[in-house]
Amino acid sequence: RPSGAGQAVPEEGPECPGPEEPCGRGGRRLRTAFSAEQISTLESSFQRQQYLGAAERRQLAGRMRLSEVQIKTWFQNRRMKLKRQL
Repeated sequence: RPSGAGQAVPEEGPECPGPEEPCGRGGRRLRTAFSAEQISTLESSFQRQQYLGAAERRQLAGRMRLSEVQIKTWFQNRRMKLKRQL
């Protein structure tokens, strides 16, 4: 292992193009801050069904102006939250 491994990599800095693109090797996107309206829409969709198919995910992403990956990840995280609560 190289001697800097495990240390936090800054998410933004002079060499970083912006929040949409990762910084260098091992960079990560910034955390998405969902608006209250987006969370409300996601929660109501989750109450109807906990698993989205590709078509529903595409439709929801287009309507909310989010990526399909963001929708998919939100649903995964929400299912895990529900599992922890039970």
